[in-house]
Amino acid sequence: MRGEDEDDRLVVEQILGGQKELFRLLVLRHERAVYGMGMSFFHNRDDASDFVQEVFLKVFRSLSYFEGRSRFSTWLYKVAYNTAVNSFTRSKDYHSLAEEEVIPDEDTPERKLLRSAAREAVLEAVEDLPARYRICVDLFFFFDRSYQEIELITGYPVNTIKSHVFRAKKLLRERLKDFAGITRGGLE
Repeated sequence: MRGEDEDDRLVVEQILGGQKELFRLLVLRHERAVYGMGMSFFHNRDDASDFVQEVFLKVFRSLSYFEGRSRFSTWLYKVAYNTAVNSFTRSKDYHSLAEEEVIPDEDTPERKLLRSAAREAVLEAVEDLPARYRICVDLFFFFDRSYQEIELITGYPVNTIKSHVFRAKKLLRERLKDFAGITRGGLE
């Protein structure tokens, strides 16, 4: 991941130096993650696509404000998160990235059925989490962000984020205890 971070910094420097056509490299590298965040907020492909365009337009216009003190992706996610939050009132529901389904093609029908049942249980459990827990869980587990990066993105203090992730995991563990025996290979 460090190599990608350094690549992003180098590309940003080159863009700011006048090679604006290189911005497409940042878009290609990060558009899927921004689209995923858009789907989490908007649940609609067209709105998520519009969101991606809006975010990258904002990023392009404000690229000179990226100081390099954090990962470029952290700064980008902060812009995306703020754009999404500003599109809604704070009371509107946030929906989790856990809703994306990835099932290996080589799974047997029985494993797919077990995985599907477990996935549905996880989706229901995650959906029942308070919105402030869901965004922290998504950024921590699905976007692989550190607590400090989540603080930069959401504005929540690190201790609050740790508490949200801890409480969310506790709630999910309790809610999903009946599915604890389902593993990649089937039942334990």
